[in-house]
Amino acid sequence: MKGMSLIVREVTKLVAGFIFVYGIYIVLYGHLTPGGGFVGGVILACSFILLMLAFGKNFMDHVIKPWSLTVGDCVGALGFLLVALLGLIGGAFFLNFLAHPGDFRLLSGGAIPLSNIAIGVKVSACLAGVFVALSIFRGVRSGKE
Repeated sequence: MKGMSLIVREVTKLVAGFIFVYGIYIVLYGHLTPGGGFVGGVILACSFILLMLAFGKNFMDHVIKPWSLTVGDCVGALGFLLVALLGLIGGAFFLNFLAHPGDFRLLSGGAIPLSNIAIGVKVSACLAGVFVALSIFRGVRSGKE
């Protein structure tokens, strides 16, 4: 079996889910706590990278397809642009178009949480895609597949 040792694979099975959930938490609550879309996206990408390092590229091809990372990258960029353009409809680029429900609530940041989600999707897909591309390039360059 390709990948790392049995101990690394078993620990990865336990830890990868927690890393993924923590990344989602950082993305969603980035306007209330330190963090945000970029930091949360990096953490989300780390969960995918950890799985690929532990189990190998062939396993990850079954979990997530390389083309879906490109789609995620484009969807994140489009979502960020959509948030900006919806503010433009209200009168200014990136204008807050959501109602303010009160302080210290999940949606108290207006459009910022939506921007964080879009950035988180883009960053996680892009970083995971870069790692996949570098692993493929290494295999092609050294004559392995």
